[in-house]
Amino acid sequence: MQVVDWQIIIEKHGAIVWQTAYRLLGNYTDTSDCFQETFISALKVCKRQKVRNFPALLARLATTRAIDMLRVRFRLESNNLTNDFNMGNLNNNPDPAKYVQKQELATKLQKALVQLPIQEAQVFCMRYLNDMSYRRIAKELNIKTNTVGVLLYRAKEKLRKSFSVLQNQQKSEVVL
Repeated sequence: MQVVDWQIIIEKHGAIVWQTAYRLLGNYTDTSDCFQETFISALKVCKRQKVRNFPALLARLATTRAIDMLRVRFRLESNNLTNDFNMGNLNNNPDPAKYVQKQELATKLQKALVQLPIQEAQVFCMRYLNDMSYRRIAKELNIKTNTVGVLLYRAKEKLRKSFSVLQNQQKSEVVL
């Protein structure tokens, strides 16, 4: 078992975990839960194996936990339960129309990410939300660098299709 000073790890890398989770979840309460779950998962990983790269491990765990939480959220939403997703304060935003558009886009992206296979979603989030290189992603996920490129390509194609379907649905709703 690896001996780790968790207070130092949290102080040093907590911001990465928080940013990763908040970008995906957009909700303080869910982000807080994800933050805690990420560090609990990291503790379990440390008990099983030696961790070489804490920022990458924590970013991967935060991404996985956040996507899991989104899946639960959207499952509940589809069952017509209440959803307090991204209830921000419009008074603090100088342009409410842009704020609403940004929130709608974030919601669409979250729903689309949830539909991706977990490895594709992880690669997409690690690349575009955490700005990790292909090599670093490959090393963290224990896959080849070329595989990262393939997974990223597949994820982008699926997201592109998902957004075009959503756009076509919105156009048909406007016509009706």
